Amino acid sequence: MNILPLSRLPIGKTGRVVQLNAHGPQRRRMLDLGLIQGTEVQALQKSPAGDPIAYFIRGAVIALRGEDANKITVEC
Repeated sequence: MNILPLSRLPIGKTGRVVQLNAHGPQRRRMLDLGLIQGTEVQALQKSPAGDPIAYFIRGAVIALRGEDANKITVEC
């Protein structure tokens, strides 16, 4: 298995959250979105400019900026 930042998860692939490297309000927001250890996340598509990227998380499509997605470690 590969361990990588969520921002590097290839489009169409699914990864499982291993760790959040954010603190304070940003960490709280990620937890509120359901990004807890073990959550499956699928990279759906990039915006035309490449940032943000749409992810399928717990039944919802969520767009995350690259700087936020870099703080989420996944295994795939």
